[in-house]
Amino acid sequence: MEQKNVNSIWRPVATKASACEDRGTVQGMGGSTSSTVSNDHVMKVATEAIDAIAKSATSSSQLQDNVENRVLRGDSSVSSEKHSISVQVGASLFPFIKGQWGSTQKRIEEEMGVKIIMPTSKDDDFISIEGISIDSVNSASERIQDIIDESVNSRNVDYSHFISIPLAIHPELVKKLINFEHSILGNVSYKDRSTYTDSNEVEGTTDTKDLGIDKSIFTRPKTFHLTVLMLKLWNKERIKTATEVLQSISSKVMEALDNRPLSIRLKGLELMKGSLAKARVLYAPVEEIGSEGRLLRACQVIIDAYVEAGLVLERDAKHKLKLHATVMNTRYSQRTTWKRTAYSFDARGIFEQYGSEDWGQYLIHEAHLSQIFSFDENGYYHCCASIPFPGNVQVE
Repeated sequence: MEQKNVNSIWRPVATKASACEDRGTVQGMGGSTSSTVSNDHVMKVATEAIDAIAKSATSSSQLQDNVENRVLRGDSSVSSEKHSISVQVGASLFPFIKGQWGSTQKRIEEEMGVKIIMPTSKDDDFISIEGISIDSVNSASERIQDIIDESVNSRNVDYSHFISIPLAIHPELVKKLINFEHSILGNVSYKDRSTYTDSNEVEGTTDTKDLGIDKSIFTRPKTFHLTVLMLKLWNKERIKTATEVLQSISSKVMEALDNRPLSIRLKGLELMKGSLAKARVLYAPVEEIGSEGRLLRACQVIIDAYVEAGLVLERDAKHKLKLHATVMNTRYSQRTTWKRTAYSFDARGIFEQYGSEDWGQYLIHEAHLSQIFSFDENGYYHCCASIPFPGNVQVE
């Protein structure tokens, strides 16, 4: 049988690499005939194809790794290469971050190359800082923390809370304070004081106002208390921590009190610095019944716990505790609010009449974490947390 000659015609072919195929064979897609070409050429084509696939896979893997790394660092947006961080500040400190007419905020944004976003809700304590680099965001965060530290250590930020020992829970003491106020403002004789009740409002005579005395400088009888420690708690997290601290030391306070009830006596009046002719603060001294020092020990346990928790300003931590019950303070006055400085009053007549006043003996029931400028239904400062003293433990 005569064999016919077949002319080989080269055509463009599509090639693919297969792990199970001989690398020296290229399959022709345009005909039924398989053609074998040189091994060198085939190896070159196949190697290029495999390299392309490997590079594609590597690029995809690197992209995935980059995404994961950015997520771990907390980046808010990978596609735009932006970084962000949330900083807990507190609504009372937002004005210091903004500055007058927003000047402080703008300066930080321009110098650090960031965007500071203030919360839209008054209940939100956090601000957001966005920037194109982690360094710029961190630098802005540090600058804001410096502003916070400087603000809270200044007089521009008022104390927001304090540890108090309520005395207004004793109705007879509240009545005495009301009569004390009415007697002075109404220029009523000592013997006639008992005729006044809480409903009587006495603003003050012309004579008392000339002495610098008006209703606003008297302690509200329903808020009468002993102050253990003043606190500046400018965000929800610090308030939460302060609440937990007080509750956590209840047993230690009980131990300091020897697990026995404790009573105090309030007698006379004393002046806080200055002179009687130019007084600013009058208070009733505190005498512990039994003079064992248990109340001071219990108060020191409380103070030490808050200092250890980092909730007390450095200068306040150095103060020596002097328990006293304030009855008059010019810092309460509306005049002080207007002028931002405390004024004085003439207390000489008050001392003549009340200098030896016996305010009574009272059992100490509990200690509170109290919020300034906020009041509960009973008229006392809002109680964020409390711990009982011996003799006032509720049995469930």
